[in-house]
Amino acid sequence: MKNINTYLANILEVPVENVSACSLHYEVKKVAKNDFLLRYGEVCRYNFFVEKGLLKMYSIDKNGKEHIIQFAPESWLISDRSSLYFNEKSVYYIEAVEDSEVLLLQPDFFKKLVEQFPNIASKNDILLQKHVRSLQNRINSLLGETAEERYLSFIKMYPDLLLRVPQWMIASYLGITPESLSRVRKELAKKNFVTNK
Repeated sequence: MKNINTYLANILEVPVENVSACSLHYEVKKVAKNDFLLRYGEVCRYNFFVEKGLLKMYSIDKNGKEHIIQFAPESWLISDRSSLYFNEKSVYYIEAVEDSEVLLLQPDFFKKLVEQFPNIASKNDILLQKHVRSLQNRINSLLGETAEERYLSFIKMYPDLLLRVPQWMIASYLGITPESLSRVRKELAKKNFVTNK
């Protein structure tokens, strides 16, 4: 479990000699492409850590249109926090975009780590605050940025996904149509061509 071990040792700063013991607190699940880890109406039971592959979380509106909230490539965490922590039925789906290997972390996984290694509490808190900041930035982006600005933000956040997901999924995440995304990419290509001449 290379990615989770790196995450625990380098990001949370769990002592290296204790990292492998953390495997007692999660289980590994292989998920085929298009399989679901969570469906609308279910209660989310885990935080999902992506060891290998790619997941997406999305909702479907009353017209049947998919709205992607988040992608989770390797070393990312994803879950419906409202459902997980407040035992509410989820309004989201979490689905594998690629064949994936996912670690199922119990809701108290990080709490147990902090109890065992109190020195990581501040690191864990910073990660949580960064997550909240990211969500705030995403809301602000959807409300106030142009399609081009949103696309550039997407590239910055998910630099390796452009070749891993179809254009319609990127458009769904950006809140625009695939046709609009195509125009944005053409305009950016023109600008870059002029800049690089």
